[in-house]
Amino acid sequence: MDEVLVTDGRALKHVQVREYVRNLVTGSAPGSPAPSERELVQHFGVARMTVRQAMDALVVEGLLERIPGRGTFVARPRRTASRITGYTEEMTRRGMLAESQTLLARREQAGPGVARALALTEGDAVIHWRRLRRADGVPMCIEDAYLNEVLLPGFLQSGMPTSLYDSLESRGLRPTWAEDSVNADKATSEESSLLEVDPMSAVLRHSRRAVSGEKVVEVSRSVYRADRYTLWVQLGQDG
Repeated sequence: MDEVLVTDGRALKHVQVREYVRNLVTGSAPGSPAPSERELVQHFGVARMTVRQAMDALVVEGLLERIPGRGTFVARPRRTASRITGYTEEMTRRGMLAESQTLLARREQAGPGVARALALTEGDAVIHWRRLRRADGVPMCIEDAYLNEVLLPGFLQSGMPTSLYDSLESRGLRPTWAEDSVNADKATSEESSLLEVDPMSAVLRHSRRAVSGEKVVEVSRSVYRADRYTLWVQLGQDG
């Protein structure tokens, strides 16, 4: 490979790798192969996780695409708007295997905050589903989802689904609109233990309020490892 094109030593390592690959593939025909993670690890002398983070960014951005069993290639132009995705879909899009472990699944009475977000009355029945989410076997986040029980009869009795959004879609309730917020924080002792990070490590707290039509179907609070997860937001302008 050619010499590294990003020379600013102040830049984060994954940013240097990302911009190097961007410069390398920009202008290449769709379907052209991107450098392999092994090549980049050897070239930059960085950890494979650093290279994966850089490549994930370019995949989410739409510059690259992963084809299972073949490798990573320059992506074909996207012509359709992206839809709201859940964790399973998001990790799959990043080329990672998503896994979930249910920590809690039960019927509860809605507290004031959850009730307000779900447009319910305090004390109404809600489903509280807490999961530890992994990506390629490594803990990625802890997610607490609160669902309106009235909209999901038999949800707890039918076995917990692999994907919440697929389950909602099967009931005609897939979210069509969502409001997200993200803020930086430090992990609690319980979160540190579950996420397998040092106490008080940096985390990203992500909150979502998801709506299907005019019905609020999900309110969730997730805690992501800041060393493993990068949030990417795509913006555009009509016409």
